[in-house]
Formats: sequence, C-alpha cells, structure tokens
Amino acid sequence: MKIIYVTGCLGFIGSYVTRKCLQKGWMVYGVDKCTYVANRALLEEFDKYDNFTFLEKDIKDLDHLYDCDYIINTAAESHVGNSIIDSEDFISSNIMGVRNLLDLVRNKPENCNRRPIMFHFSTDEVYGDIVEGEHTEEHLLHPSNPYSAAKAAADMLVLAWARTYNVEYIILRPTNNYGIGQYPEKLIPLSVKNMMRGLKIRLHNNGTPIRNWLHADDTAEAVMAIIDSGNVNEIYNVAGGFEQTNAETVRKIVSVHHDTDDWKRFVDFSYSRQGQDVRYALNDDKLRSLGWKPKKIFDEEIASIVKYYKTNFIW
Repeated sequence: MKIIYVTGCLGFIGSYVTRKCLQKGWMVYGVDKCTYVANRALLEEFDKYDNFTFLEKDIKDLDHLYDCDYIINTAAESHVGNSIIDSEDFISSNIMGVRNLLDLVRNKPENCNRRPIMFHFSTDEVYGDIVEGEHTEEHLLHPSNPYSAAKAAADMLVLAWARTYNVEYIILRPTNNYGIGQYPEKLIPLSVKNMMRGLKIRLHNNGTPIRNWLHADDTAEAVMAIIDSGNVNEIYNVAGGFEQTNAETVRKIVSVHHDTDDWKRFVDFSYSRQGQDVRYALNDDKLRSLGWKPKKIFDEEIASIVKYYKTNFIW
C-alpha cells in the first residue's frame, strides 16, 4: 500500500491525480489552499473513499508531514495573465510553497522509514517558446513571463535540494492540459462562458500561438506510470503529440457551441498579450519508454467538454 500526499487536490490536474490514486487503493492525504479555482464539490466524491483525508492549508504554511511515499505537488498559481498583473501570489505559492515542501521532506528522520519522494509538477512553459522542433528534458530553461519564471525557480529548488540534501524527486513538465473541471480562466471553458454571456472570445495575438493539448486524464496516467516504474531523480516531459493554433482550438469550440462554421464573428482579435510564447512543443519519448501513451483524442473529446461547460455554470 502506498501513502500519497496530493497538494492542490481540489484543482484541475490535482483532482485527476487524486482520483487515480484513490482508485488504486492508495492512502491519499489531500491538501488544498481552497483558492478561487478549487472545486470544493470534489470533496463529496473523494470523501466517499475511506482512504482519503483532507486538509485545507497553504503549502507554504504546512508544518507537518506524515509518513508517506510521495508528495505529488500540483498546488500552484497557474494563470499567466494573473501573473503579469501581480506576481506576488505566484512567488509565494510556486516558489516559497515548494521550498517549504522540500524542507519538510529533508527534515523527515530516516531512522524509521525512507524519506518521501518529491513529485513536482512543473510546466512546458519553463523552456520558453520554440518555433521549430521540440524541447527535450535536457534543454535549458528560458521562461518568458512571471508564472513560468516562478515555476522554473521551483524546478531549480528541487534540483538543488536533491544535490545538497539528497532529496529524491521526480519533475513532470506537462503541456497544455484540457478536460472537464478546469476553471473558466483557461481558453476552452472561458470561451464557452463568454459565449453563454454574449461576449466575444478574446483571442490573443490573432490566434497564431501554437499549443500542444493533453487531456488531464492522460497526464494523471503519466503520474501513475512513473510511480509504477519506481524511477527517481528524473525529469519527464508529457505532451501527447497533438498541437494546433489557438485560432483552430477556438474554431472547434465555436463550431460545437453554435453549430456554425462562421466562428470569427464570435471572436475579438484586437488583443496582444505581453510575454506571449509563439509555440510550445515537448518531446516526451522518455516518458513513452515507460509504456505510457495518450488515450484521449482532442477532436473526440471537445464536444462533451463544451457541453459540460454549457450546462454547468462556474463562478
């Protein structure tokens, strides 16, 4: 039996990871600060499992760590636009919070059990953009906005604590995730919400930026594959190999929502965002060598996702 901490367990990716761990019968200690993006309704689902315990706490204020095998850290401030307006929360959660978790791990006494493994969620954005080709795990980090800079700093902390204090770790760098349960500040749910309100979709930089899209369930499966492998002290990209322009993504959303090909009349093309990366692309061959591969197909999933957000209002 494994004992797992999942920080950010009520967030988008964290909830998918929590669900997978519970279904495996692992003991899960869920921690969440319960910010505006947290879905408290998930507690009704998770509390049905006898192997789930919840603590409402900011990771930077966590002062005790029970014996466990992994800390899966999905807790983070993640909206790039918010980081450009004010980076304070991003520094607090994404850097100071990670430092606190690392110190809790390194200060666990080893006389009884092996110290837990720090399984840290990073992002493809730490590499910066790339016009052609793909980033591998060996590439240097070139973050281009406060959010990705904070995440890159956290990655460096993990590697430094590993070198200095022998903290065992996994760093996972996922690409753009999508799926049901995402807060409507991200492109897909926000586009649906704007159309429900009769507002146009603000498509940055004429919709030309290119993003990889990976379903959150496939990301959670990547976590399971890495843990099952027993590997430690490794960095893994996870992308899935599907990319398209943001304009193409919005075209598909509008087509499903309004059953029309005249998608541009629902879009505002006038906005350009500071620090906009033109293209993210990851090579995830290293992860695939463990037997993982994506199962969800964007064009098959988008209709049900749009329908969900049309029928489930999220403040």
